[in-house]
Amino acid sequence: MFKAILWDNDGVLVDTEGLYFQATREVMASVGVELTVEDYRQLFLVESRGAWHLASARGVDEASVRSLADQRDRRYLELVARGDTLLPGAREVVSALAARFRMAIVTSSKPEPFHRAHAATGLLRWFEFALTREQYARAKPDPEPYRVARERLGLAAPEVLVIEDSERGLRAAKAAGLTCWVVPSPLTAPSDFTGADARLGSLHEVLARLEEPRA
Repeated sequence: MFKAILWDNDGVLVDTEGLYFQATREVMASVGVELTVEDYRQLFLVESRGAWHLASARGVDEASVRSLADQRDRRYLELVARGDTLLPGAREVVSALAARFRMAIVTSSKPEPFHRAHAATGLLRWFEFALTREQYARAKPDPEPYRVARERLGLAAPEVLVIEDSERGLRAAKAAGLTCWVVPSPLTAPSDFTGADARLGSLHEVLARLEEPRA
């Protein structure tokens, strides 16, 4: 049924979402804003809004907010560069599925942290391309990233499967008319995944489900 798989990146293939939260929380704390896990999940992984408005509400001016964003990005790169970010099962599952499906990555990451996160994973060899944040105008939960990826593959919507871990990613995939299986991370597990075509416990379950014989 499926000819291609579009993969989210952070929280699905690499364990970087928690690092982004850590970097953002540290920088926000420097201006007196406590960013909780619940705040992060809602503002970033559901609404895709970000949290700089919380700093603005405490009187931080626009120039200082931009400086905070730059500090956060630098801190995130430092954290990503510290070690192996590959999630358990990712290499085994991706390499197995690459023999049967065309595959690409659709991520909200900017190019530098994306490539730094994958510097030692060895995963990118199995993907035709990766769409990073500068390659589309509107980020998830807008459907544009997944529409762009599907069109680049040249496939019809029913031929494409999406693997996601966040509510905003699920909404983007479904708005693009695609089948979406969700593999929640510990950070995203409490989210509302209503509308997902499947909710699975691990990447190994993705592999097993795709290997099931179909009538």
